[in-house]
Amino acid sequence: MSFASLGLSAPILKAVADQGYETPSPIQAQAIPAVIEGKDVMAAAQTGTGKTAGFVLPILERLSTGQRVQGNHVRALILTPTRELAAQVGESVALYGKHLPLRSTVVFGGVKINPQMIRLRRGADILVATPGRLMDLYRQNAVKFSQLEVLVLDEADRMLDMGFIHDIRKIINALPPKRQTLMFSATFSDDIRKLAKGLVKNPIEISVSPRNTTVETIEHWICPVDKKKKTALLIQLILDNQWKQVLVFSKTKHGANRLAKQLDQKGIHATAIHGNKSQGARTRALADFKKGAVRVLVATDIAARGLDIEQLPQVVNFDLPKVAEDYVHRIGRTGRAGASGQAVSLVCSEEFKELSAIERLLKQKLIRKETEGFEMVHELPESQLDTRPSRPKKAKKPKVGHRDGQHSARNTSGQKQKPRGRR
Repeated sequence: MSFASLGLSAPILKAVADQGYETPSPIQAQAIPAVIEGKDVMAAAQTGTGKTAGFVLPILERLSTGQRVQGNHVRALILTPTRELAAQVGESVALYGKHLPLRSTVVFGGVKINPQMIRLRRGADILVATPGRLMDLYRQNAVKFSQLEVLVLDEADRMLDMGFIHDIRKIINALPPKRQTLMFSATFSDDIRKLAKGLVKNPIEISVSPRNTTVETIEHWICPVDKKKKTALLIQLILDNQWKQVLVFSKTKHGANRLAKQLDQKGIHATAIHGNKSQGARTRALADFKKGAVRVLVATDIAARGLDIEQLPQVVNFDLPKVAEDYVHRIGRTGRAGASGQAVSLVCSEEFKELSAIERLLKQKLIRKETEGFEMVHELPESQLDTRPSRPKKAKKPKVGHRDGQHSARNTSGQKQKPRGRR
């Protein structure tokens, strides 16, 4: 099967060929024709399977004909949970649409809103946005939806997890009811299906991999180690294995900063990326990591989805995630698009509960590899694989304070907001 057989026009096929792609991935082969036909779609696809192109390419095809977009109006809206994912989806739109006379723009919080308002004055055939910043722009009448033809919820499960359900519902209420709706996600939980009931009409459901599974090209295992020796073990693993590009996950922002500093002190160039960093700092850190100027990127779960780093060979879980499903998303940063990858988790005895939940989700015990000189004082118990079904997780309530996708027009200078007095 070729991209040409999916109903894409010559300008889009040329852009795809320019990137060196010849054969569509399974999610692309199923989603592209359905979207071109105007069908609503619910697609569950593992990270790294090419699902972004699965909706970007057919949307470009649909918008390549039709009414010209008016000032401040939008023809297709793509909602994403994080700034990084919004930026990368925006890059894909620009890349695949470069031979088409279509305008696209990206808006998210953490940066000044005025330049985004100015760009929207010309209108956007495709707008990629985080929910909170989009609501800010809508309230200021900077974006209008009467011309909207397509709505995409990308990483819909992540948006619910991050507490964006209220913003999403407000946005949906502002959109014309007659539209095409696409939901792309790593998994479809009960909460997602509940949201979908009033959102998609007679959708085509696509699933290209079993729910909550890891990519077969990823080799993953755990290194049992005492909590106090994790940093030393990580340093040894990086140096002994001569890892040149490593994405490391930390459970806290302070932990990410501390670990990056400790690695730097040992001559391993590292930087941290998390929600407290300015958008400029996050963009620079990611760019430096991609081009090899930074050897180790230490991230919180803000980077678990959306970071598309070609040929990333190594992921390390310095801390196990609290939510088992996030393990799949974290290690899915490697082994993308058919490439091989490795993922290692440094697990202490205090994380046995999290380890058990991950193994129950994956329905398998993770291989344990001890490192000489790092034998445990506080032993990690042997796993007893629990085959009972996992309980569905509840969506998080929105937190007070800045976070990705929130209403951030008042918080774009990097300064903390003044506390409000009691009413």
